[in-house]
Amino acid sequence: MAKGLQGFSWTMLLLLCAIQELGSWAVHTAAEGPGLGQPGDPALLVSGRVKRGWVWNQFFVVEEYTGTEPLYVGKIHSDSDEGDGSIKYTISGEGAGTIFLIDEITGDIHATERLDREQKTFYTLRAQARDRQTDQLLEPESEFIIKVQDINDSEPRFLEGPYIGSVAELSPVDLTGACAQGGTRGCPSGQFLFSLEAAINRSFPLLGGSTVPALRGTSVMQVMASDADDPTYGSSARVVYSVLEGEQHFTVDSKTGVIRTAVADLDRETQDRYEVVIRATDMAGQLGGLSGSTTVTIVVTDVNDNPPRFPQKMYQFSIVETAPVGTAIGRVKAEDSDVGENTDMTYQMKDEEGVEMFKVTTDSNTQEAVITVQKPLDYESKKVHTVVVEALNKFVDPRFVDLGTFRDQTIVRVSVLDVDEPPEFRPPSNLMEVQEDAQVGSVVGVVTALDPDTANHPVRYAIDRSTDTERIFDIDANTGAIVTGKVLDRETAGWHNITVLAMEADNHSQVSRASLRIRILDVNDNPPELATPYEAAVCEDAKPGQLIQTISVVDRDEPQGGHRFYFTLPPEATNSHHFSLLDIKDNTAAVHTQRVGFNRQEQDVYLLPILVVDSGPPPLSSTGTLTIHICGCDSNGAIQSCNSTAYAMSATLSPGALIALLVCVLILIVLVLLILTLKRHHKSHLTSEDDEDMRDNVIKYNDEGGGEQDTEAYDMSALRSLYDFSEIKGGDGGGGLGEGGPSGNPASERHALPQWVQSPDLDFSVFRDYICRKVEQADEDLSVPPYDSFQTYAFEGSDSPVLSLSSINTWSSSSEQDFSYLGAWGPRFRQLAALYAGRRGEEDSEES
Repeated sequence: MAKGLQGFSWTMLLLLCAIQELGSWAVHTAAEGPGLGQPGDPALLVSGRVKRGWVWNQFFVVEEYTGTEPLYVGKIHSDSDEGDGSIKYTISGEGAGTIFLIDEITGDIHATERLDREQKTFYTLRAQARDRQTDQLLEPESEFIIKVQDINDSEPRFLEGPYIGSVAELSPVDLTGACAQGGTRGCPSGQFLFSLEAAINRSFPLLGGSTVPALRGTSVMQVMASDADDPTYGSSARVVYSVLEGEQHFTVDSKTGVIRTAVADLDRETQDRYEVVIRATDMAGQLGGLSGSTTVTIVVTDVNDNPPRFPQKMYQFSIVETAPVGTAIGRVKAEDSDVGENTDMTYQMKDEEGVEMFKVTTDSNTQEAVITVQKPLDYESKKVHTVVVEALNKFVDPRFVDLGTFRDQTIVRVSVLDVDEPPEFRPPSNLMEVQEDAQVGSVVGVVTALDPDTANHPVRYAIDRSTDTERIFDIDANTGAIVTGKVLDRETAGWHNITVLAMEADNHSQVSRASLRIRILDVNDNPPELATPYEAAVCEDAKPGQLIQTISVVDRDEPQGGHRFYFTLPPEATNSHHFSLLDIKDNTAAVHTQRVGFNRQEQDVYLLPILVVDSGPPPLSSTGTLTIHICGCDSNGAIQSCNSTAYAMSATLSPGALIALLVCVLILIVLVLLILTLKRHHKSHLTSEDDEDMRDNVIKYNDEGGGEQDTEAYDMSALRSLYDFSEIKGGDGGGGLGEGGPSGNPASERHALPQWVQSPDLDFSVFRDYICRKVEQADEDLSVPPYDSFQTYAFEGSDSPVLSLSSINTWSSSSEQDFSYLGAWGPRFRQLAALYAGRRGEEDSEES
């Protein structure tokens, strides 16, 4: 095939060259015809003679030349060339000297390289004609173009692949147009027409389609191939499409590349994906054209064309009879070959028994039917329930209703299992009544419970004492009779709520509970009483018939017919002509004055007894007292004052006055508390100052001096001046401490040292008495912590390499101590060693 294509190309090349030569010859021989000069140059002379100039045709060069010799392109020629070789032709521009070479003498142009039109379609060059001797331009420089002639060397390519399309299953195929063109006899069946078209396309794929009408299937997608050849020259870039693989199910439009369904029975459940190979051929499908192909993946999408189907026609489940309402019994599921929302379905009960006893819901995640208990089950009543469950698609496509009913049914059989159940109360009445005057042990009522099981075990009864802590009622364990255990009083508790327990005699774990409400019926056992201790006030100048007070009563009883009270004055008050009582007949009575004026000097308070009787049965009565105060009134009848102080105060003292009185009392209390707080604070401040003074003196006393170089000892006079040491001075006989400072006499210096240094008789009574007084003060005052100056003064530190020199910290006398080791302490302690050594010598002489 390649050799045939090459021969065809050479044939076309020779034909073009022949046409070009004929055109050049015609230009040279037409002396008076139009010249082919450079556009823009003056073409005519004044005399009408044609001016000499360039003579050439448009140049073409065939692409992909594979010959061994340079390819002749064309000739440039000047009409001033006489053929003697005096003119030199040159070219410049794109490819000049490399791709295109020119013969300087003849002007022939040859192509030396293989060209590709798909890379470059034309080349622009400039031609010059010069005198070979003088190198002067004989013709103005002119531009010309060499076009690359296209050949069919590029096959069609699908640049947008890979292609993936989709089409719904059972997509229709239109046969109407095809049958209309063939008439009633030309289209006996659409399938025959399609087979004929497919046969023609398979036999003659390069014809670009047949005259047989094509089927119009459902459009799937469009593919497009691109051909790099020149679309303006020949048929190299004219592409037609055909199906290589998959033509049984899909077709392609030969011109547009639109892929359509070829059959109307695509079934996703049978095959959900097709690989269709589409071929694109150039040269309009003619012999010798190049072709390319691509694979198109077509996915068949789902439609709701399959109804739900139960895998089984019967399902069996079991559940205990004590299962509460809402308990799931089991799950069933109908299968659907569709996918996505086309598998969504709903379930429902189809028989009355199923609707009453059970409930079916759809699990949205698994599309299962969940069957639950809707009404309590009873093994003794019915052991097996048979119901019908129906499944139907939620979304039905009306286009496929003719395929059948999109629903299915199955039978579900539920077996009820027997369990040991607790007794049941029958009837379930929870109200009883009893008179409040019933004797202890009277029967209030009887509760009955039965064992619902087939065994029918005996039942025992009891009262939950947490609901009857006072044990007002009892129950017979065998009969269930409830009796009173204590005297009842409706006025104390009119209702009692107790819980009765019923259990099997041989299995107390099977217990039932029933709430029982007992109403205590009223009997007339409480007399009526005045609603409040009534008190009234009447003016001294009251007139007869004046209303003093309206009386009402209360009765703790609640007769069924309602209260009816009667009012009257007792016999002892009937003879009194001061007041009268009127029964208003609405369970109230009115008290009026019966005389003209009162004198509170004679009597300021009247006590009026009132007798109240209820309607029974039996009728009960009580007597109450109305207290009437005689008061002074102004001309308008307003009460001014009464002899009763409490009554007057209550009538005249306003709420504002009471508030002001309370505020004053609170202010006085706050002032007293403030004064006490200030006094206590002042006392504690003085005590703290005394303690601070004592501590300061002790700190001053704790002075170590200046060491060996300090020849002046510490002056104790400052410390002693703060306390009374007159007894010490008197005892010393004038040899005590002086009042001078450290510059005083030697006696003052010696007194600054420990007492045993200068006196043979050691006396520490001064310090001992002082310390004892401070200890006693500290022991008596428990609120102040002790400040032990003695311990602070005697502290020598834990890192001292020598022993203490203090005489306070030892109980031995001076004669028992040896201070000879002070001489080994160095120059700083020489004076101290001499002083103690001298003292030791004096003691030894005195002893001897």
